Amino acid sequence: MFQFWKDRSKSTRENPGSIALGHLEEGVMEVVWTRGESSVRMVTEHLSRPLAYTTVMTTLDRLFKKGLLDRRKSDRAFLYSARLSRAEWERARAGEIVAGFLAEQQPGRELLVSCFINAVGAHDEVLLADLERKIREERKKLQRRGRR
Repeated sequence: MFQFWKDRSKSTRENPGSIALGHLEEGVMEVVWTRGESSVRMVTEHLSRPLAYTTVMTTLDRLFKKGLLDRRKSDRAFLYSARLSRAEWERARAGEIVAGFLAEQQPGRELLVSCFINAVGAHDEVLLADLERKIREERKKLQRRGRR
């Protein structure tokens, strides 16, 4: 059992995008992404709701252990900074979600594509056109690779 957690911890540090965040963790990450390098006290002061210093300290430590934050010692406190920008983390999370659907059998893949196209079409016609263009480009790349 210990080996399972050790392996899981190692894999999340190597791929922080595979980590789902809880509500408190999201709030803490939002402060670090917005404010940059921050101490526990700075994060505590900028959260949207009041929390105990020790709660924030524990949350920052967990995010560090998960590989989402870096930290360095400054006097008697740690300063935390994000390993990934918000955009990088969101891209990695989206990639993990898509990879999970694509790993499924055919119905899961079809569901992903269908829902995605419907959602994009309902919200953004320009994005839908951009998606079509990117699909054509990717298809050309695949055809070129097949010829080599």
